[in-house]
Amino acid sequence: MSARKTDNGVEQVYAAAQQWVRCALESDDSLFTPGKPIWTPELLGELHQRFLNQPDEGKENTFQKLERQLAGSPPEAYQLMAEVLYFQYLIHYSIKGETKRERVSRVLQWSGQEVTIPADLVAGLTPGIATVGTAFSSGLPFYLGFIIEFVQQWKEGSPSEQESRLSDPWAFKAFATNMDFRSELLRLPKDIAKTRVQRHAILHLVHPDTFEGIVSDGYKDTIANADKLTRYVTTNDDDVDRKIGQIRQALEAKIRPDFQFWDDDIRKLWDPSKIPSNGCELKPPLQSLADQLYLPVDFIQEINDLLAEKRQVIFQGPPGTGKTFVAQELARFLAGDDADSRVTLVQFHPSYAYEDFVQGYRPKPSDAGQVSFYLRNGPLLRAAERAEQDPDARHYLIIDEINRGNLAAVFGELYFLLEYRGEKMKLQYSAEDSDEVFSLPKNLFIIGTMNTADRSIALVDLALRRRFYFVEFRPDEKPVKNVLGNWLSEKAPELGWVAAVVDLANRQLKDSDAANAALGPSYFMQ
Repeated sequence: MSARKTDNGVEQVYAAAQQWVRCALESDDSLFTPGKPIWTPELLGELHQRFLNQPDEGKENTFQKLERQLAGSPPEAYQLMAEVLYFQYLIHYSIKGETKRERVSRVLQWSGQEVTIPADLVAGLTPGIATVGTAFSSGLPFYLGFIIEFVQQWKEGSPSEQESRLSDPWAFKAFATNMDFRSELLRLPKDIAKTRVQRHAILHLVHPDTFEGIVSDGYKDTIANADKLTRYVTTNDDDVDRKIGQIRQALEAKIRPDFQFWDDDIRKLWDPSKIPSNGCELKPPLQSLADQLYLPVDFIQEINDLLAEKRQVIFQGPPGTGKTFVAQELARFLAGDDADSRVTLVQFHPSYAYEDFVQGYRPKPSDAGQVSFYLRNGPLLRAAERAEQDPDARHYLIIDEINRGNLAAVFGELYFLLEYRGEKMKLQYSAEDSDEVFSLPKNLFIIGTMNTADRSIALVDLALRRRFYFVEFRPDEKPVKNVLGNWLSEKAPELGWVAAVVDLANRQLKDSDAANAALGPSYFMQ
């Protein structure tokens, strides 16, 4: 049984990964200049201090900020960061090998030393193994930071502990999972998922026969709990990798060895919607929606992955960036045939209350002219009830202008249930003598939209922020930046200059106090 891939050239990735193990985990050697101490505790500490302890919140791109953070470092520290970046790139399938090489070489050049990537390691940059998604640029500091802290703490172990972790995949995973992050950059709840991406990558690169080349929590969870596959799971614990390992072992015996979970005949066992009914080749499942929205499919796929992982996301950005439209179209697309009954839309406003959203008493006049009160479920409970009655389908609740309500008051005990899906508790209006409890169904997904030009964004507390993933819709940044140009090129190519003018206006606004009032493409798409 083996989870390693066998595509053409991918063996070069695994060879490079094993060379990294020898240099970084078994010694203090160097990938690029063998025999020269580079992966040393001292140089790792240098990067920790300059990179992890001094996060750069500037508006420049990742590499401009990285160069500023490393300024004044010894040449060996630059080389170490380049080797960290090289190892991080090994997993990436969707970035061209030449692009990876250019970026690693750029960091090497900052050192002022004549160090190049050896030819055999250059070959390892091209194949790639997994698609990490369009969050690469924003996630890169966390990926690099995870590698730095991982190796730092690894070197604190005794030789026998290190040997045990390299020989036993599950001891290796236990170490990678139980690390105590020592920098604030990696401890923020909203960024935990980004560190998990790199953890999955390291597990596969170091132990490719045991751990799948999948870096998404959501995909792993979906495979491990698919109705057609759970019969092969015999483990009594909740370790998703052990479950998938048992599924692989069964399918290799039943179907064929060396399969990948993305193969059409295998994927239909855990994700039937991804396979064309006539067996013909189709565009990626979300491609048609991406084309409709004039957005790259990777961006749509990333949102889908975030929903699969946490089940709650918020689109945030200035007005006119298409947040609500994308939320509705994505929800309807993913909900499937009965989208009208599976997608609920509400809009928060300052007078919106718990009684409106969740449950509350409402007056009911009688024929005798008297008024009585009845307990009415709000859109949240009604959507949850429909989801429970239709457990095999995805249901969506879209909360437009989520930051305009008094969120602590509107959500009430839902703060707990948003974080602990499946847990049960009494609601505010439940009768004291009643045993009735409520839980949020796992097939109910929540998409919020947030206008960053609204001052009420300051009222969105950290308790809510750590329960949602946030997706940026910035009109001056990709992919939203390209939407108007893409739309005009199809609808009115002679007006392509409009997109250029909007880009120019947004560049002028970007560094001003009016940055949150940047012009979104929706103003011009009628």
